[in-house]
Amino acid sequence: MADRITPEQRHLNMAAIHCRDTKPEMIVRRFLWSNGYRYRLNHPRLPGKPDIVLRSYRTCIFINGCFWHGHNVDFKAHTPESSDCCKIPKTNTEFWIAKIKRNQERDDDVLLKLKQMGWNTIVLWECQLKPSFRELTLRKLDYILCKLYLNKRSEW
Repeated sequence: MADRITPEQRHLNMAAIHCRDTKPEMIVRRFLWSNGYRYRLNHPRLPGKPDIVLRSYRTCIFINGCFWHGHNVDFKAHTPESSDCCKIPKTNTEFWIAKIKRNQERDDDVLLKLKQMGWNTIVLWECQLKPSFRELTLRKLDYILCKLYLNKRSEW
């Protein structure tokens, strides 16, 4: 299937996508700050430079884009199928499958390293922060952070 736009326009579109200060990330950051959570952004000394680091909770939060991290796509299958929130492009399919697969492998490696270092990790997906799911997702995040705080306090 031929692409509807020129390669130059496609390049410009893809180059305009940034990895920091994305809309889903800003939603989570505003929620955390307004609820009294204080955090650091993209900590350079932690594996994967997590989007949000809550040092007092020893917790890292990653906010993943569904497409870039292959949400609900099983790459172990012979022919990976698109999911509801991650559509594999019809053009240059082999390149995109390899890229997203590498991203997933790197994500798994980063989460394992953080766990070995004693950090808790939370992964939020872009589709979980859409308006219809946002409130529930943010309430769950608050619940998890409260539970982590209480567990930490019981160790004192």
